[in-house]
Amino acid sequence: MIILVFFSASAWAQKKLTEGSIFYDITISTSAEKPQNGEFLNGATNAVYLKPGKSRTEMVSSLGTQSTIVNQVGDKKEITILKEYGEQKYMISLTPANWADVNKKYENVSFTFDPSATKTIQGFVVKKAIGNLADGTTFTVWYTPDIVVDNKDFQYVNRNLPGLALEYETTLGNLKVTYTASKVSFAPVPASKFELPKSGYRVMTYQESKGGK
Repeated sequence: MIILVFFSASAWAQKKLTEGSIFYDITISTSAEKPQNGEFLNGATNAVYLKPGKSRTEMVSSLGTQSTIVNQVGDKKEITILKEYGEQKYMISLTPANWADVNKKYENVSFTFDPSATKTIQGFVVKKAIGNLADGTTFTVWYTPDIVVDNKDFQYVNRNLPGLALEYETTLGNLKVTYTASKVSFAPVPASKFELPKSGYRVMTYQESKGGK
């Protein structure tokens, strides 16, 4: 009886983020004395918009905006990257195989959990996990089990976590890039967020964007 009550309370406490938005602030850490190329990301923001079967990740930095839109149409997954740097605008179409190639570094990530370490981010109690990559590198992530996300395409590296990552690290060369949630919203997201522009962009394939034929 006690077990059933505990399970019911835990399930009730969880929120399902089927539609909504997550906003992250980005900070850069480096031990180098001279500025590095990736430091333009310091002070950037990363917004994630979710609807059933759809996600849009939008990073805004001093250089411009890069968005990744994923639409699940039946059994088909359509992935598009939009790059807007001043007057240069590119629309890059990816296949699921291309998407796997982009994220291959994180394909076999595993997590080690530290149940004793907790803190609070945006009113949610978060737990600590250490991500272990195939190349031997590790990163720290703080996640809340109180928010469950069905669509995890927007955060490939953390897709196997039992909850939503509200703070996590990635690397860019010798730089450590930290994403920290500044807001979590369960408000509806306009369908227009997931529509692709009809003009104004140079359309490219994934291979073309990499300099291939």
